[in-house]
Amino acid sequence: MAERVRVREIDDDEGRRLLRIIRRGTGPVVTWRRAQMVLLSAQGMYVAKIAAGTFTSADRVRDVIHNFNADGFDSLYPKYKGGRPKTFTLPERREIKKIAKSKPAEHGLPFSTWSLAKLATSWSPRGWSTTSAMRAFGSCFARRACRFNA
Repeated sequence: MAERVRVREIDDDEGRRLLRIIRRGTGPVVTWRRAQMVLLSAQGMYVAKIAAGTFTSADRVRDVIHNFNADGFDSLYPKYKGGRPKTFTLPERREIKKIAKSKPAEHGLPFSTWSLAKLATSWSPRGWSTTSAMRAFGSCFARRACRFNA
């Protein structure tokens, strides 16, 4: 049987900080709910009970507890990544077009034609995220600057 998931030992200052987050009532609700989960775990409550009390899944509670054990209070605050996507410079767009117009065999890849997914996954290890690669190659194909069958 797997070991019970519990938050690490927290000292009095950390306990007071968690209580302050919960009682303050301002700020993101996500932070408040995560602090509540951590504090209930520190009080010895089981994951299933915490999940029922906070109206979330047991897996989510486990994730919050593991993240708090690893990262401390930084894990309580949401890290939203919104905003406008990165725009590509002219040299980057030229490189994208050159890659898409080439044959996969020229890069040592085992398929004969490109697809959007193949392009994104084969170029993400080279420092591009899969999302930005999909967006870059997708815009190249949408402008008809490139074709799938190079």
